[in-house]
Amino acid sequence: MHYCSTLIAVRDMARSLEFYRTVLGLTVERDFGANKTLTGGIVLQTAETWKDFIAGRPVAYGGNAGELYFEEDAFDDFAERLGGLDVDYVHPVLEHPWGQRVVRFFDPDRNIIEVGENLAAVCRRFLDSGMTVCETAARMDVPEDYVRACQAQK
Repeated sequence: MHYCSTLIAVRDMARSLEFYRTVLGLTVERDFGANKTLTGGIVLQTAETWKDFIAGRPVAYGGNAGELYFEEDAFDDFAERLGGLDVDYVHPVLEHPWGQRVVRFFDPDRNIIEVGENLAAVCRRFLDSGMTVCETAARMDVPEDYVRACQAQK
């Protein structure tokens, strides 16, 4: 057994495709009509066909029990570009206690999208600010070996 993808039902395929292309830079890898696989393994399924797959049960939108999570190496650039787009924010950019900056917003069907600063970039940002490996590991609550591995990626 192995994990393959995350599928979300969408009301308007064209609108969702435009959102994921414009906001996150994803493209269609496989197009099966009512089902489209995007780069990164996200699958969009039309709500009409999804309803058939779940034995006619209603399709519920807007839950907040999960999210699609992305990491961005150039987080500042992404956040600046996002600010110029028409997105509905869950919250603006914030910094978690471990130092990672993130932003959360909704897709057209009210699925929560999180884009976070790449954790290796967080390590390097702290190290570049003068923090030691030990201090960075403590701040991020990660092993020192992880910080050293991030440091070596420069």
